[in-house]
Amino acid sequence: MSEEKKRGFFSRLVSGLTKTRDNIVAGIDSIFSGFTKIDDDFYDELEEILITGDLGVRTTEEILDKLRDQVAAEHIKDPKDCKQLLIDTIIEQMNLGENAYDYENQKSVLMVIGVNGVGKTTSIGKLAGQFKGQGKKVLMAACDTFRAAAADQLREWSNRAGVDIVSGAEGADPGSVLFDAIQSAKAKDADILLCDTAGRLHNKKNLLEELKKIDRIIEKEYNGVYRENLIVLDATTGQNALVQAKTFMECTNITGVILTKMDGTAKGGIAVAIQSELGIPVKYIGVGEKMEDLQKFDSKQFVEALFQKPEEETEE
Repeated sequence: MSEEKKRGFFSRLVSGLTKTRDNIVAGIDSIFSGFTKIDDDFYDELEEILITGDLGVRTTEEILDKLRDQVAAEHIKDPKDCKQLLIDTIIEQMNLGENAYDYENQKSVLMVIGVNGVGKTTSIGKLAGQFKGQGKKVLMAACDTFRAAAADQLREWSNRAGVDIVSGAEGADPGSVLFDAIQSAKAKDADILLCDTAGRLHNKKNLLEELKKIDRIIEKEYNGVYRENLIVLDATTGQNALVQAKTFMECTNITGVILTKMDGTAKGGIAVAIQSELGIPVKYIGVGEKMEDLQKFDSKQFVEALFQKPEEETEE
């Protein structure tokens, strides 16, 4: 991605995190400037702000435990002197590791799951366009055959992105669509097969059986291919996103999160909580409707955007 596009996305991220910033950072700043010493009251206030910002209880406790240890080890007395420590601790909490995007460099199946309405199909379309832009041969599989017009929506994205799609009739067996898509992917020597799935959560048993069946078909028909299972979560739902993720985790192996609608929420702290509470990295973050508004997640960039006011970015 060009530097100009990176700067453009960072600018939209800073802007998109405005509500979260108002919710979390304003409170944190008032604590750092309002307290004259680091004591239990200071930590209690900090804890309340972080939990209110949807970082979650467990994540907040882990962050504050690390902060306490560092403050003690470095003999810090002034609250203002530990703000950067807090920022660094949050960044560390969200570190993706070196192998987060290994699937980009080998033949891969990316299964994308999540409830209806979170931006699943749109995210698949955006990813398809980005992979195509990297020179990869991409194929889409419209395996959400239950939602009316799901395949039509995906077909629109395939046209926009300029990639092929395999779909079936509405109500068709998702497994048969996937089977056909795998044969097509092998025949066309595709680099990445992007698989949309039905977003039903009301019946966990059906969901479990469907995802198991999809797993079996991939194992049998596309043995040895790199697997990536991404769950799409809507940031505006805050802690409910964690509940959804846990339900899907009971049904299949989740390897990463696509966090959408970060531009419309005060609950952006959920990005920190997901990694800590579930042990699953946020791999993509969405801040708008355009193709380039979905980008790889960068913990340092995210936290810097969270703690930076929009007008500050031009001062550097």
